[in-house]
Amino acid sequence: MKKFFEKASKPFALPGKPRNAQSPPLAAGTGPNIALPNQTPHLQPKYVVQPVPHPCPHEHLAIIATKAGLLIQPYSPGYNNGNQEVYIRISWGKHIRIEEINHRGEEAIDWNESIIVYGIVGTLELYSTAYLFVISSRSELGYVLEGTHAVYGVKSVSAVPLSEERARKAIQLISARNAALAHSSLTPAVVNDPSRDPEDDLLGIQDTPVQQDKPRVQFSPDPEVKVMTPQSTTFDPDEDSNLLRAHSPAPSSSSDISTPSSEHSVTPPVFKTLATRLSFWSRLSKRGSLNGLNLDSPLPANLPMSPQEEQEALDSLMKESQDGNAEVIGNILAATAPAPSSLEEQNTELEDKIVRECIREFSKGGMYFSYTFDITRSLQHKQERVLKSQKEHELLSGLGALPSPESSSSDTAKPKDGDKVWALVEPYHTLPLWRRVDRQFWWNEWLSKPFIDAGLHPYVLPLMQGYFQVTKFIIPPDPITHDEEVPVDYIIISRRSRDRAGLRYQRRGIDDDAHVANFVETEAIMRVNVEGIENIFSYIQIRGSIPLYWTQGGYGLKPPPVLASDRTHQQNLDAMKKHLNRTIPQYGPHTIVNLAEQHGKEGAITKGYRDYMHEFKSADARYCEYDFHNETKGMKYENISKLIEAMERTFEAQGYLWISENTVLSQQKGVFRVNCIDCLDRTNVVQSAFSRYVLNKQLGAVALFNPSGVGKPEIDMIFNDVWANNGDAISRAYAGTSALKGDFTRTGKRDLSGLLNDGVNSLARMYSSTFSDWFCQAVIDFMLGNRTISVFSEFLLKLQSSDPRDLIRLSKIRAEAIATSVSRVLPERERLLSGWTLFSPEEFNSKFGHKFEEKVLLLSSRALYIVSYDYTLEKVKVYTRVPLGDIIKISKGAYILSPLEEASRDPGQNAGFVVTWLNSNQETRATSYSLRNDIDLTRTTSLSSNPLSPSVDNPLSSSMFAKVRRNTLPPLSNILAKTAATTIVDGPTTFCAFKVLPIDPARIRRLSSTSSGMYADVSDELSSAASCKEAADLIVDSIQRACQDIGGGQGEFVVNEDVVSLSEAQKMTSVYAKMEYGVKRLLWLGG
Repeated sequence: MKKFFEKASKPFALPGKPRNAQSPPLAAGTGPNIALPNQTPHLQPKYVVQPVPHPCPHEHLAIIATKAGLLIQPYSPGYNNGNQEVYIRISWGKHIRIEEINHRGEEAIDWNESIIVYGIVGTLELYSTAYLFVISSRSELGYVLEGTHAVYGVKSVSAVPLSEERARKAIQLISARNAALAHSSLTPAVVNDPSRDPEDDLLGIQDTPVQQDKPRVQFSPDPEVKVMTPQSTTFDPDEDSNLLRAHSPAPSSSSDISTPSSEHSVTPPVFKTLATRLSFWSRLSKRGSLNGLNLDSPLPANLPMSPQEEQEALDSLMKESQDGNAEVIGNILAATAPAPSSLEEQNTELEDKIVRECIREFSKGGMYFSYTFDITRSLQHKQERVLKSQKEHELLSGLGALPSPESSSSDTAKPKDGDKVWALVEPYHTLPLWRRVDRQFWWNEWLSKPFIDAGLHPYVLPLMQGYFQVTKFIIPPDPITHDEEVPVDYIIISRRSRDRAGLRYQRRGIDDDAHVANFVETEAIMRVNVEGIENIFSYIQIRGSIPLYWTQGGYGLKPPPVLASDRTHQQNLDAMKKHLNRTIPQYGPHTIVNLAEQHGKEGAITKGYRDYMHEFKSADARYCEYDFHNETKGMKYENISKLIEAMERTFEAQGYLWISENTVLSQQKGVFRVNCIDCLDRTNVVQSAFSRYVLNKQLGAVALFNPSGVGKPEIDMIFNDVWANNGDAISRAYAGTSALKGDFTRTGKRDLSGLLNDGVNSLARMYSSTFSDWFCQAVIDFMLGNRTISVFSEFLLKLQSSDPRDLIRLSKIRAEAIATSVSRVLPERERLLSGWTLFSPEEFNSKFGHKFEEKVLLLSSRALYIVSYDYTLEKVKVYTRVPLGDIIKISKGAYILSPLEEASRDPGQNAGFVVTWLNSNQETRATSYSLRNDIDLTRTTSLSSNPLSPSVDNPLSSSMFAKVRRNTLPPLSNILAKTAATTIVDGPTTFCAFKVLPIDPARIRRLSSTSSGMYADVSDELSSAASCKEAADLIVDSIQRACQDIGGGQGEFVVNEDVVSLSEAQKMTSVYAKMEYGVKRLLWLGG
């Protein structure tokens, strides 16, 4: 064997010999008489690398369209880039053909007309042509410990069609956008062009700078001027994760204005909004023109219309409808967004939607990359790979397979324990970056395949989905531990697996390859210098769906998760074993913490997990249960301390990676695998608690942690912000929507894209998600290489055979919202009296706010609970508990929001009430994805330097908090501060206004014989109400009786006075608000 390796090693001793040199011919008579083809044996280009450290991926690339194809070459800012030795050419057409071209013998190319991009995402072959996806905008997020290890986020992605004419337009667009960003103040106003397709803007085929994420329609004071809808409409994924948006968030202050022109016929705003929200097919400019309707169409033909005319037409349609408002919605969708009539038209529109969805997946946030190092592997994993490299080197040296000991690469030697190491070592750094990354976290591998196969290593830029943030905090001096301030660098990196990727209701549990949904590895890195000695710590946790075959439907019905009926007991056990046998060698012994409910809807899946784990009987997999919702009843996250106390020995056994002065002092020897059902909010809260406990241990290891010391509030705030951001990013990736930024920190601007931006928007999301989620899942499977293009044919068949409205029933949605709110916020031994869903301003102390939502109001024997509920994520966002004894007044009367409709002016059908209370004992808590979620409004700290947040509960001094605010607080602090600001104002009392939802007597009669369960659509006390006024009276009576039962509610407790009278509404209501209200009512009743 040794002689064999000695012979095999001889070619390595001839570094000057060309790689493709032929072997000498055989002597006569020494071999068989066979005619060999004139070919040179060689490796495929993707396996051929230079014999020196390989260059990093190009940071800048120049792209230009020529008749021969799309040309790409590296670009170096500040240098003459026209004389590069080689460039690559991608031929035009449907099939990808990439070749490397030498400048010699080629005609001169004017690279001054090229555009500059920051990397290549990859390519896709679709129906008519192929597309090249490039990173057109990036954001530098920081670096990992050293400036050479910079990490970037993908800000925007552009698609360049591999069709010459369309490619030139796309390149012109990117060039125009770059110019607009450089000279935004000089950008001319944008005028609508009726010949342009608005969806071309989403594909990068437009002639003007891209608009803001939220285009606004500005109404002219001239009533004769028709209101126009911007043709290039861009939707924000924070507003609706199921809508497609433009690929660049580049701002353009001038592109928000639509130029009115009576010559241009456009779809009315309400009809277009309905079509966009509720239909998959929506190419309004080319098909479904309302002017082309036949005489039998239920929609009016005299379009365009003003908002008032449109509202009148809408009211007329609703009155004339025989089958209810659902019929009206169907008629509008059939007229504004019909399905394509031919296969060619269908494929063209479908191709556009696929490209836009791919762009959205990579540019919605959560994609990260680095040019200089591998971000997909943890610090400890890299150290382990260096050790593996050293062992491989020693083995080959011992067998004589290496020419000499001196020829070994520097990265193949890892010192033994106690010797010097480098925390940022890159194992196998002579290989291209794509050869070094962990493939399970490499999201664009399939898209990069043509460049890999061509051996164009510097053009392959791996992208990772997850989260990355760098922050810093100061440990103040402590009389016991240290005398000076100590700065600490804190970094969090979450790596989300591409295996079994997709949205939560599309991908649950495990697959046949033993990959689980939403598998995420989260690494927390800390660096601290103590007395001139650098200490680097790293701690890893993982999360992932319960590793069994199980399913759960979604979209508002929220059925219980159940084990798959088509899988046997042995199949479940084998899949779970295969999954754990893959992760245990990688991360060490597992401590599995299951946070799902042990009873109720989640009880069955929890029992199955428990039984299979007991049957598994592995010494390296310890199973623990912690019923998060039950243990933290009332969202009291501080109760997690009991779980941490129970896990203290596990923390000690696991340890963490500690490198001090380039010496490894300890390594992590195990991992927590935390899961709930979604592996989102509950999981993130517990992981943040575990990470905080380990952080304290790490600080204690370098004598910086004093349990009784001061200064921890600043650390708590920064730490919780980072972990809240992390949880929000994972929620955006898996649930398809942001849980924090999207629902708590929106601007609240009234524009077309935010037409339904309140509680009603959740219903529109549920409608659209029934088909948008299917399509999004198909695109994810396609761009990851898991499925061929035939997946979209399957999607269309599913679309044709499904009516999204059949899956949505408002009675069940609202009942589920009440039931979920009760289980989350109501303490044990506190009896529930009743629960309602009511329309209400988002903020307290307002009767006619900018944003309304549908709140859940719970009445118990002790308190009133006001709950802001997220109908999309099916969770409590924030709740306020008001003791019944603190309620001092309830006023009831007319609550009119839109004065111009006859139905909305009727005080009998537009009624509500206002509850006023003393705010001394109220309690407010918010879902925060981290340990900090309580807002004690009785101990607010004044922040005079921050007018946006007049009060917030924070144990920090006001000066310290104000200093952080000036640097822009991360989302969690914004959320808690905003929640405090919107739930209380100066003064001893607070009030909240509620408007009763429209009463549909026919619907009540229909449901009276079918409603069941504790929380029916119409509760018992409202079943006799024939109007909103009667319903409001019944609710107020219930609250008054509960207050009287504890000794309150005496005297003039209930007052009859209008919440918002007709005259007040006329002063405050705009034309736009009237149009908006009609759409909301149509959507809600249409359910």
